[in-house]
Amino acid sequence: MKKLWYVFTLIFLISCSNEPKITLIYQVNGYTLTSTDTGVLKFDAIAIQDGKVLTTGSLADLDAAYPGATRVDAQGKTMIPGLIDAHAHVMGLGESILNVNVMGIRTLDETLLKIREYAEQYPDLAWVQGRGWNQVLWTENAFPTAQDLDSVVSDRPVWLARVDGHAGWANSIAMQRAGITRDTPDPDGGAIIKDANGEPTGVLIDKAMDLIEAQIPAPTVDEQRLALVASLEEMRAVGLTGVHDAGTGITAFQLMKELADKGELTTRIYGMISGAGEVFDKLSKNGPIEGYAGDRLYLRSVKLYSDGALGSRGAAMIEPYSDDPDNYGLLFNTEEQFTAMIEKVVAAGFQAGIHAIGDNGNRTILNAFENVRNTHGDKGLRHRIEHSQIVATEDIPRFKELDIIASMQPTHATSDMNMAENRVGPIRILGGYAWRTFLDQGTVIAAGSDFPVELSNPFHGLYSAVTRQDHQGMPTGGWYPNQRISREEALHGFTLGAAYAGHMEQVVGSLEPGKWADFLFIDRDYFTIPDSEIWQIRVLETWVAGEPVFKAE
Repeated sequence: MKKLWYVFTLIFLISCSNEPKITLIYQVNGYTLTSTDTGVLKFDAIAIQDGKVLTTGSLADLDAAYPGATRVDAQGKTMIPGLIDAHAHVMGLGESILNVNVMGIRTLDETLLKIREYAEQYPDLAWVQGRGWNQVLWTENAFPTAQDLDSVVSDRPVWLARVDGHAGWANSIAMQRAGITRDTPDPDGGAIIKDANGEPTGVLIDKAMDLIEAQIPAPTVDEQRLALVASLEEMRAVGLTGVHDAGTGITAFQLMKELADKGELTTRIYGMISGAGEVFDKLSKNGPIEGYAGDRLYLRSVKLYSDGALGSRGAAMIEPYSDDPDNYGLLFNTEEQFTAMIEKVVAAGFQAGIHAIGDNGNRTILNAFENVRNTHGDKGLRHRIEHSQIVATEDIPRFKELDIIASMQPTHATSDMNMAENRVGPIRILGGYAWRTFLDQGTVIAAGSDFPVELSNPFHGLYSAVTRQDHQGMPTGGWYPNQRISREEALHGFTLGAAYAGHMEQVVGSLEPGKWADFLFIDRDYFTIPDSEIWQIRVLETWVAGEPVFKAE
């Protein structure tokens, strides 16, 4: 009997010694939202075991509950849950880091100078590629031309995507490679901009971009791996512990899975398959993927496009553009075609996330969602409209009626406010960037950035949502300030709102017991600093599953 007691005691001691250690982080100025919507919960200590939150509370309570825990002194730093970008382009971010980036440059001449310097730095590149130009920011406020590019690079093709990704700018060699002449017709869903003499200018809109891009050699797998690694490095540095990748391709997903298997996927990725065609057929054949590699990788959504962008006047409008009265924008498919695409996605058990910027783009997609719901019922897939940017005011309540998530990007409003009302006029703009209206009717907002269209820093988005101002504090009081939201609501969009949109609210989005310990230490208190400082917040440390993945120098 004594021998049996000894054996049981030994087994108990061994099992205790194998239990994962508890880490107690104290002297924390901690904040989290809660899944029960009880507001902001404050704490000064957090206990973590096996990468997940045990509890938060006071140091005295946690010390008493976990006397043997490994203690870490946070020295009063502010902690918030890890931020989740609900709409971004992971590979695009990496490519923008590796290619020439002209985002934010405010004149054509400065843009051309940067392109020239990049081309001189990389003389062996077969193509000079990049993105980020925005003619609305330039003093010229006009589309550029192939001749502009020819003046700085004339020995090889050049191709740069506009900041929104819905227009491109080519030099003459690039157009020659694509066979683009005055006789080339506009493709369906696209436009070749031509001058007064009918000659192509070098700017191509939406589907017309395919004419050039078909000529560009596909990046190698190694080049794509470099892009993914560069993207992950930037995301963890700006505090993104999660991201929804709006348009995941086959090779990209394979690379994400490869890094997840190696434990190197430092930002959780919620993949949205690119389109409902061949890529979807291949990636969806085994059904949705959830919780792979400790919830580091998901693939359970599909990204579709209804229209173009507002800046390039490709967004589909019910009535013509106010500043271009013959132009209604570009609707990529009919309502019936979108209905069929959504039905295909739903039949495979996937969520549909559909880009819609113009009021006609949004209305068409709402109609298609309603058609599918009437036929197939609500499958609980949490469908989303990506951007929900200019919506007819009478259509906004339909988001709630159809249980559609509004996946919105706050910085789009502050980037677009210098041209949006010119595009749509004073009446239609009332349904534009309408965060307050959506929240007040009970629609879930999932907040994101759309990087690399915008910068990846989520604190810029939090600032835009709260102030509706640029970084110089203009306009005074905010642009259409009745659509501002509170700091708590903005943080919800980048945490629990984004987690809900990814079917992940049970595992991430807040620092509640049982969820992954994904959190940030930041250099100032988000809830008490002046509004003007929110965009200046700097990430000191990023932790994923209870382990640091980034520490500032």
